[in-house]
Amino acid sequence: QVQLVESGGGLAQPGGSLRLSCAASGFTFSSYAMSWARQAPGKGLEWVSAIYSDGSDTYYADSVKGRFTISRDNAKNTLYLQMNSLKPEDTALYLCAKDKRPRWSSGSYYPSYDYWGQGTQVTVSS
Repeated sequence: QVQLVESGGGLAQPGGSLRLSCAASGFTFSSYAMSWARQAPGKGLEWVSAIYSDGSDTYYADSVKGRFTISRDNAKNTLYLQMNSLKPEDTALYLCAKDKRPRWSSGSYYPSYDYWGQGTQVTVSS
């Protein structure tokens, strides 16, 4: 049974930082690409970042490029999202997703997921 459990969300001030984690179980974590997406109130789902199964390539949405860093520890079956220079517009429910593939064609990312976590809320406000 696939399980994805996010943690690390909370309240941060503009310009602050948070580190999200996603603990994975029920599948061979090191064999699949993983992603972070977010859902802000009244807005559609935005794919924020993704990482190859071996961590050798990543994708970032333009809205977070240069501020967020995705990483993974395959020995710990855990996905991370380091979020720096947070802005109020980063406020959203952040979800971890398991990709169906180990990788995508470099430079041509598109989401192809099959499992989601429950999400962790990030609120950026002064």
